Amino acid sequence: MNSKSCLIILILLFLSYTGYSQTYAFFGSYNHDKNKEGMYVYELDTVKGSLKKFTSAKIHNPSYLTLSPAGNFIYACTDTKTPNAGSVSSFVFNPEKKTITFVNSQSSRGENPVYCAVHPSGNWLINGNYTESGISLCPLNINGNIEPPVQFLRYFEGSINPDRQANSHIHSTVFSPDGKFVFVPDLGSDKIRRYEFDTLTKQPLLEIAPLKTTPGSGPRHFTFHPNGKYAYCIGELSGTVTVYQYSNGELKPVQEIATHEDSITEAFESSDVHCTPDGRFLYATNRGAENNIAIFSIRENGTLQNIGYQSTLGKHPRTFAIDSSGNFLIATNVNSSSAVVFRINKTTGQLTKTSETTIEHVSCVKIKNY
Repeated sequence: MNSKSCLIILILLFLSYTGYSQTYAFFGSYNHDKNKEGMYVYELDTVKGSLKKFTSAKIHNPSYLTLSPAGNFIYACTDTKTPNAGSVSSFVFNPEKKTITFVNSQSSRGENPVYCAVHPSGNWLINGNYTESGISLCPLNINGNIEPPVQFLRYFEGSINPDRQANSHIHSTVFSPDGKFVFVPDLGSDKIRRYEFDTLTKQPLLEIAPLKTTPGSGPRHFTFHPNGKYAYCIGELSGTVTVYQYSNGELKPVQEIATHEDSITEAFESSDVHCTPDGRFLYATNRGAENNIAIFSIRENGTLQNIGYQSTLGKHPRTFAIDSSGNFLIATNVNSSSAVVFRINKTTGQLTKTSETTIEHVSCVKIKNY
């Protein structure tokens, strides 16, 4: 065996021993043109915190992306912000061949789909429509194909804000960690709609009485603490995060805390909310005049303490994501067309910019380690 062969073997053994892996960031953009690229995949350098373009695909106005549990399929809300349209689409992602391959699309059954989620089993896709408010549930097959919806629900209720809450507006659809329940924040009606999820029935969504939120709060995005005992919902119109104790489909509110500084008293545009994998910190984005990330420490009882703010260094941070190691946060600034990577200080929770990448009208981001 020559020296070159020995070196290759040693490198392979080293990579195997060290658990070598690759982390990818998936971005959608409001491209407003079916003939242009709308989805992008970048490699995330988990040492430097930089992004390098990996591959891309043509897709129309993907407002939100989600991944199958194994990461081999990408599902997207497509034809967003398009009159008389709205769809969910599926793609196969092959990191070895550096390809994204379109599988199929199904109607979202309403205009402006803005959120989708895959059941922990990988067998179901649920999406929420903002403008023609409702949710649709589609089976998924082993090839990533989205089957026609087996259940579709519409909502029409409004609330106290005549400009933003004349009628219902679904903004997210979130499975509980065990997949037994679905939570559906409705910005228009100030409710978190709840469903038991029974996979043994032809129509798995079984309605439970919705949870009323603070009038005028406009519940938007919803996430669970890694320990599964707490949940957090961000209010777009109130600029707050509500903390809930969680157990078996039940939510008990225990705290409501502002995402903004005291000097900001109106025109809130809060957007996204996530916890770090270690459960120590929670981040919440604010758009509008703020364009920042509110940083909270999480107490043992799940409640929050504000410990600072970080500018997103752009305009209109619609979504953000945290990688599985908890080392990096990527924010997407729609109006300034920038994706900004921040390193997370695991001791203090504070954020430090490591890189910035231009992606035209970037709408969303997901991160997956392979």
